[in-house]
Amino acid sequence: MPAGHGGPVTGTLPRPAGPSSSPPPVRGGRRRPWRTLLALAGGLVLVLAFPGWSLPFLAVLGPAALALAVRGERFRSGLWLGLVFGLAFFVPLLSWSGTYVGSFPWLALGVFQASYLALLGGASALTSRLRWWPLWTASLWVAAEALRGRFPFGGFPWGRLGFSQTDGPLLALAAYGGVPLVSFAVALIGTLLAAGVLALLRAWSAPSRGPGLRSAAAALAVALAVPLAGALAWLPLPGPSLTEGGPTSTVAIIQGDVPRAGLEFNAQRRAVLDNHVQRTLELAERVAAGEQPRPDVVVWPENSSDIDPFTNADAARQIDRAARAVDAPILVGAVVEGPGELISNTAVVWDPVDGPGDTYVKRHPVPFAEYIPQRAFFRLFSDKVDLVRRDFAAGDEVGVLDVGGVRLGDLICFEVVYDGLTHDVVDGGAGMIVVQTNNATFGYTDESEQQLALSRLRAVEHGRSVVIAATSGISAVVAPDGSVVRSTELFEPAVFVEEIASRDSRTIALRLGAAPEWALTALGTGALLVAAVPRLARRRTAAPR
Repeated sequence: MPAGHGGPVTGTLPRPAGPSSSPPPVRGGRRRPWRTLLALAGGLVLVLAFPGWSLPFLAVLGPAALALAVRGERFRSGLWLGLVFGLAFFVPLLSWSGTYVGSFPWLALGVFQASYLALLGGASALTSRLRWWPLWTASLWVAAEALRGRFPFGGFPWGRLGFSQTDGPLLALAAYGGVPLVSFAVALIGTLLAAGVLALLRAWSAPSRGPGLRSAAAALAVALAVPLAGALAWLPLPGPSLTEGGPTSTVAIIQGDVPRAGLEFNAQRRAVLDNHVQRTLELAERVAAGEQPRPDVVVWPENSSDIDPFTNADAARQIDRAARAVDAPILVGAVVEGPGELISNTAVVWDPVDGPGDTYVKRHPVPFAEYIPQRAFFRLFSDKVDLVRRDFAAGDEVGVLDVGGVRLGDLICFEVVYDGLTHDVVDGGAGMIVVQTNNATFGYTDESEQQLALSRLRAVEHGRSVVIAATSGISAVVAPDGSVVRSTELFEPAVFVEEIASRDSRTIALRLGAAPEWALTALGTGALLVAAVPRLARRRTAAPR
């Protein structure tokens, strides 16, 4: 990995040469407009790969466009181009976040997330002068996503490249290296395509086209090899069956719906609870009539009881009534008072005989949605922070619950987006994953589809079926191969029952944990240091002169 200035553009393997032969940095604006437009187009095309448009094969064009835009640029120019790319991507992708709270929180979130891609653009510009630069750039994508998923306030890893791959051969790679490996594969294909384009342009303008054509062919061959490897990776993985791989249990999913969409979905909290009780009573009638098998466990969504059943006897009676009628334990999503002045987003195992039992408190409350960090400071920018009247507490125990003999790994809403939280429940012995969520606050937007896509990646990553119970949709059952077996529509009551196996197999991704992400991050960071340190040393040496 030689440092310093690279040679003339030759596709994937530019030969190191003297400073005069490196791609000249842009000092003015003469060449910048087309680069800015290319970065803008790349971000917009990347949006089309995600649910809403669901064209996952377009995802590789995003990294390709950014790589072409920053190739040979200075760090500062790379920052600008990465920011443009990030804004074009995150602002439309996260538009659901401003559905009922206005444009300021949405745009603030979009700009903040775009700042990470600005850093990626600057870092990619520096490493673009190194030999094998497509590899280092793809690794930097993983590094940027690792940083974005952890900092600040626990991070917000929504919109990672890997989450776009709900179909196609790259999805299988999640079972071997998790979402980071899928993101790396998408970025690597894109940067190799960029290297191929640059080599073709060189061949077109050079007197001898042989070297450029060979470089282009090499880059495109490697780019094609990546999805081929993903296709081969499917061969030993489990198929779409829900009932293979372990003892089966009958699981019922209840989507009770809400009186209205929006922030005031729970203004009629009793109506939300009654909806879920009523759907469960209807299921009990069908079970008694022999139309449905008796469930071993019933899953209600997050916020199915925003009335604390531990302090409100009427709410407890209604939940108990439903559990007794269906004669099965119910996993209830409740808002519970305490500790202290706080409240807790809690999953409660409600037994038809013994009543409330084990609980799981959400470990990662969403900042600015379930709690407000530095409330007085952020109120200076928007009074919307006061919509969160009371902060939610963070739980400290992994969400593995025994419900009717079924060992479930419970994740509440956005927790499914975090690698560590998902890994913990499966590593803790969960035979299937349950996602309790409430998407009523996002209306008829793409948020529900995007969250379903996250769950599909998690199913492949851990070799587990995933059950999604949503207050207002989309509820679904996802097989271990990521295929959607059953799903509901938005804002429609629904009940479905499925036989699902509890698996105990361990994928390579589960065994490796975060190791692939750290290894790829170290690879990209190392390349960045190789590119940046000599430049800084030369500047310091030249400064006294």
